[in-house]
Amino acid sequence: MIQVFNNTNTLNKKAAEFFIEKAQEAIKKRNKFTVALTGGSSPNGLYQLLASSPYKEEIDWSKVFVFWGDERWVPIDDEKSNAGAAYKSFLNHILVPESNIFPMWKKNVEPEAYALAYEKLLEKHLEDGEVFDLILLGMGDDGHTASLFPGEEILKEENKKVDAYFLAPQDMYRITLTAPLINKARKIVFLVFGEKKANALYQVVQGERNSNLYPAQLIHPEAGKVIWMVDEKASNRLKLK
Repeated sequence: MIQVFNNTNTLNKKAAEFFIEKAQEAIKKRNKFTVALTGGSSPNGLYQLLASSPYKEEIDWSKVFVFWGDERWVPIDDEKSNAGAAYKSFLNHILVPESNIFPMWKKNVEPEAYALAYEKLLEKHLEDGEVFDLILLGMGDDGHTASLFPGEEILKEENKKVDAYFLAPQDMYRITLTAPLINKARKIVFLVFGEKKANALYQVVQGERNSNLYPAQLIHPEAGKVIWMVDEKASNRLKLK
């Protein structure tokens, strides 16, 4: 499902309303809401809305469990940290218990070891150990999502729920949910802004199948359709009915 918005403010408002709807629905049915956040600049507007009135009063944050889709292996106070950015714009401004927040980083632990530990956290807190209520994703202008980058071996992963690896082009370790785990989520929402993403969005959604080159093509949830929330600039190559 592709939803095109004429500006990012409208998109963020719709995304916030969707987030609240799914949180309320999950809490009513299962007494908890599990969500994986995305990093980068795309979600900042959404996070700021959710941390402001009247949005933040619409969710019982004591029953929200916060994870991440991926992370650079850096301390939370590093400017490159997805978790650090989310704390600043979002998590520090709502009443979610710190014990319900699970950053993808831990001091004095190797990233591969923490990937295994993170799997244990998922098994403890998710339904069946692998079903998120909602996963938010962004997409790079190279077609990557989470830390599923073009040409990397992780794109072939079929068994692990979480993995960590050294991304040579960035000279750093990344830790990420894998495509099979992401695809088990009840709802998956991509947030995509800007003309720089237009070609990748077209290739992922309407181009030929080549997930090694455009890894976001790997995301096809078992529970239904991916929801793409995009602005007009990002959608300018799409053929829409």
